[in-house]
Amino acid sequence: MKKTVRLWLVLLTMLPVSGLLAQVPNAAEDVLKQLQKVAVIEQKIMMPMRDGIRLATDIYRPRTDKPVPIIFSKTPYNFNSWGDGEQRAGTYQAALDAVKHGYAYVVQNERGKFFSEGDWEILGAPTTDGYDAFAWMAKQPWSNGKIGTLGCSSTAEWQMAVAALGHPSHAAMVAQGFGAGVGRVGPFMEQGNWYRGGAQQMLFTTWLYGTQIDDKARPIFPKSATSEDLTRVSRFYDLAPEMPKVDWAQGLRHLPVQDIIKHADGAKGMYDKLIPRKPNDPDWYKGGLYHDNMPFGVPSFWFASWYDVSTGPNLALFNHVRKNGIDEKTRNAQYLVIAPTLHCAYKRATENTMVGERSVGDARLNYDELTYGWFDYWLKGDASADPAKMPRVRYYTMGSNKWQTSETWPPANAKPVTYYLSSGGRANSLYGDGKLTTKLPAASEKADQFTYDPAFPVPSYGGNVCCTGNAVQGGSYDQHQMETRNDILVYTTDAFDNGVEVSGNIETTLYVASDAKDTDFTIKLIDVYPDGRAFNLDETILRARYREGFDKEVFMEKGKVYKLVLSPMATSNYFAPGHRIRVEISSSNFPRFDRNMNTGGDNYSETKGVAAHNQIYHTDKYPSQIQLPIAGK
Repeated sequence: MKKTVRLWLVLLTMLPVSGLLAQVPNAAEDVLKQLQKVAVIEQKIMMPMRDGIRLATDIYRPRTDKPVPIIFSKTPYNFNSWGDGEQRAGTYQAALDAVKHGYAYVVQNERGKFFSEGDWEILGAPTTDGYDAFAWMAKQPWSNGKIGTLGCSSTAEWQMAVAALGHPSHAAMVAQGFGAGVGRVGPFMEQGNWYRGGAQQMLFTTWLYGTQIDDKARPIFPKSATSEDLTRVSRFYDLAPEMPKVDWAQGLRHLPVQDIIKHADGAKGMYDKLIPRKPNDPDWYKGGLYHDNMPFGVPSFWFASWYDVSTGPNLALFNHVRKNGIDEKTRNAQYLVIAPTLHCAYKRATENTMVGERSVGDARLNYDELTYGWFDYWLKGDASADPAKMPRVRYYTMGSNKWQTSETWPPANAKPVTYYLSSGGRANSLYGDGKLTTKLPAASEKADQFTYDPAFPVPSYGGNVCCTGNAVQGGSYDQHQMETRNDILVYTTDAFDNGVEVSGNIETTLYVASDAKDTDFTIKLIDVYPDGRAFNLDETILRARYREGFDKEVFMEKGKVYKLVLSPMATSNYFAPGHRIRVEISSSNFPRFDRNMNTGGDNYSETKGVAAHNQIYHTDKYPSQIQLPIAGK
């Protein structure tokens, strides 16, 4: 039975709302003063849902008698924080920007988070909460009936499934870093980034440690508490747990995987429900994920980034809606930006943008101007902001370090060129004889072999990641020291005399064998500089049992050769003269992905694995290869 926090004696001693500024930390005080001059502020409005649950909502609207459009942000994160004021200042700044542009700004906590009632489910399920919020806001006398949704990461990921419900007031979306809201689209069945190629992406282990809550221990307020009461309480009691710090570089090594959060003394919650789910479990289709059999009818401005965890599904969803939106208006109202940054780090781009160890030049873009131009057109009817005047796709090409534009993704001038893996059977490590070549390999080429031991996995070093604490640093890092390992096969082109631009989706086909019933195969795409530095661009994985589809498991037989088609990678990178293209092949990338224990078991409940002896074939019969989209002049 849940505990109820009785606060009435405390409330009698609280400062009145007029004492607000005395309690606000410096980081938020200046912004709040500006906001109070131009906005009507209503905090802890308990917005009712259809089942009687109320969601805590803060509203900031222009001081005007005219109805205004709404920018709505729904989040599992804490916008009630008064600690150092940084989170609160961020909310106030977003509200101030919106109000100055003539919008009401509404921010709401998901069901079961902080002051919102109910039990939390990942992605703010049920999706009807979003629909009910639109209906409530549209009826307010200060609303013009048009609502745009805005956010990055978990503040964006709920938007797609709610868009599928088709509320008439949901007029536009700006979704940034939104991949964890994509369940199945095209070749990707990642179920909100839980999986990649059937292997668990361990980012959710660390993220849920800091996000999930134990519903049996969560304090709640009596329904008789007013918005004024809750606003006062939030000045010093924001319901944010202070999670003990965990060294995730060690913590993620714990076995079994299902007990990692328990081992870290974390709260019980969603992790226990999610960990046994297979990629096509029916429960993935009951929550807040968007799947490609659902309708979509909302004009959307999509923002992705090259070093995010879900670039591939993000781009696939953009293309899916462009092709399958509910009508021509929707299909034509989809626009995309791809930045060379980490997850939700768009505004951190500088004159010399560093993504990990690699400089990608001046990658700045005026995201606020793009966002408000988008909303001005769809929510205000401002013809001067017609998106038809801007590029359909803006993408940043690393290496040449410039923004480019296209009507499609991939760019129409990018044509697939096949590069085959080749060697004399000794492609192990940087010092082996592995090559990438456009020539079909001979029938006589020997397979490359390596041993994958789950007790000694290849460490993740940089990469397209998010939310893994100190376990993995996202971005582009020099891989050449990693490439001294014998359990990494290295294949490299000759140095280019002329520069080569790769912009688009990268397809990988491997012909493999193993003495294990099941194992993983990984790949990284690398830009090798003339001085030997080797910077990672993208990476993917396939658990061999899912080679025939994510709806079934088919195990391997010893000595038999199997064809594996890995989930596509994506990038835009210019390989300058003297540079080389490289791929690394192995069977682990840990803790970016969980370890395959090679037993054919479930991996999440296992504590002991076995070594797998794996082979990569590359002959005219078994032409292991990557297809690179080479951009023409």
